[in-house]
Amino acid sequence: MAEILTLGEILVEVMAKKVGQTFKETGDLIGPFPSGAPAIFIDQVAKIGSEAGIISVIGDDDFGKINYEKLQADGVDTSKIRTTKERSTGVAFVTYKEDGDRDFIFHLDNSAAGLLSEEDIREEDFDGCKYFHIMGTALYNSNIIKAVDKAIDICKKKGIKISFDPNIRKEILKNDEIKKALERIYEACDIFMPSGDEINLFVDGEDEKSSVQAILDQGKEYVVIKKGSEGCSAYSKDLFIKCDPLNVVEVDPTGAGDCFGGTFISCINQGIEFRKAVAYANVAGALAVTKKGPMAGNSNLEKLKNYMI
Repeated sequence: MAEILTLGEILVEVMAKKVGQTFKETGDLIGPFPSGAPAIFIDQVAKIGSEAGIISVIGDDDFGKINYEKLQADGVDTSKIRTTKERSTGVAFVTYKEDGDRDFIFHLDNSAAGLLSEEDIREEDFDGCKYFHIMGTALYNSNIIKAVDKAIDICKKKGIKISFDPNIRKEILKNDEIKKALERIYEACDIFMPSGDEINLFVDGEDEKSSVQAILDQGKEYVVIKKGSEGCSAYSKDLFIKCDPLNVVEVDPTGAGDCFGGTFISCINQGIEFRKAVAYANVAGALAVTKKGPMAGNSNLEKLKNYMI
């Protein structure tokens, strides 16, 4: 049983060693690292102390095993991860620009994760679930979109709260089907966790405050805006919270937002009050960038508490 459940891609990440390095020329790479936005998120959920599970598909290969073993070691329920011999585990290649931006080359469409379908979504797997988290990165084919729609229907039937991180990259947002799926998820979600300008994906506010107010007026419980090196801001109907950035040395920003989200949802699930949950998430996201590898910087709750003393 998982109190917090997610679905989506599990993959490995292979990174350029040097900032400014491109894939147009031969260069040194490092990896593979366990990765995939939903996997990073749920790994952090478990490390913070909530019962966590992920619905996904991996290949019968070493890339799949490195992820499976990492998630299992950190306390994630891996029983809902299906292994297939039909396809290999997905790979993301990453380069880093001088301005801090990144470019990705994904091998996902024909990967094992792309086989996730409605048949993998079983109502009994949602028994005892309190939060279901959806990442926009997962919506890269029709079968997965149908799986998400089925999961949302189950959540509404069972009274499970839905959290949504759009996490939209230009490589993923390609067609109207994905845009419509994102709109359906947004309408269904109780907690909205955009990054930066994603706050205006579904509303047309003149500034952050008016955009958030429009979202809260639609019945969302929390709006938590991740701002990377600028910290974060978070809103409920009664509270506004702003967290300043932490002074850390950035080694690898990949997965920081997923780590932030996993911390917040896991804290809320454990009854930690809103203000503290946001503060812990802010610290977790900052610490995540200090290690090479998307999950390498994931922290437990004790570490976060000690850091804030």
